[in-house]
Amino acid sequence: MVKFMSELDAIDRKILDHLQTDASLSNAELAERVGSSAASCWRRVKILEAAGVLGPTVRLLNPQALGRSVNVLCNLRVRSHTREVRNAFEDFVRERREIVECYSMSGEWDYLLRIVVADVADYELFLMRVLLDHPSVGGASSHFALSQTKYTTALPV
Repeated sequence: MVKFMSELDAIDRKILDHLQTDASLSNAELAERVGSSAASCWRRVKILEAAGVLGPTVRLLNPQALGRSVNVLCNLRVRSHTREVRNAFEDFVRERREIVECYSMSGEWDYLLRIVVADVADYELFLMRVLLDHPSVGGASSHFALSQTKYTTALPV
């Protein structure tokens, strides 16, 4: 079982690199690109999945094509730092599809959220009627992304 990056060999790294670029590759195509037999490649992929290195296969959507082109980065403060309050807030975050990323933060703010909405009016409704109404939320500061310089889901391997 693979536990650490140091245990990955060159073929494992090539597999990871290719799959995070194009997860639709057939096993035969992947094996050819990484210089391995199809059977060996399939076994390696299964080991990487079992080890938790490879997560679920998904397709990335185009936010503009879906009318969800506004990215808001929202710093958030909770009212209290008790486990119950944090758990309630994090459960709330998991339920809200507008919130596509959430990070617990060090420093002045408790959380950083990335929220994707159709427009500023859509965000205002979400902020005023949903987010700030949640009993665990103590305050928020919103920042609208003007453009996206880089976005990737690929990790260096």
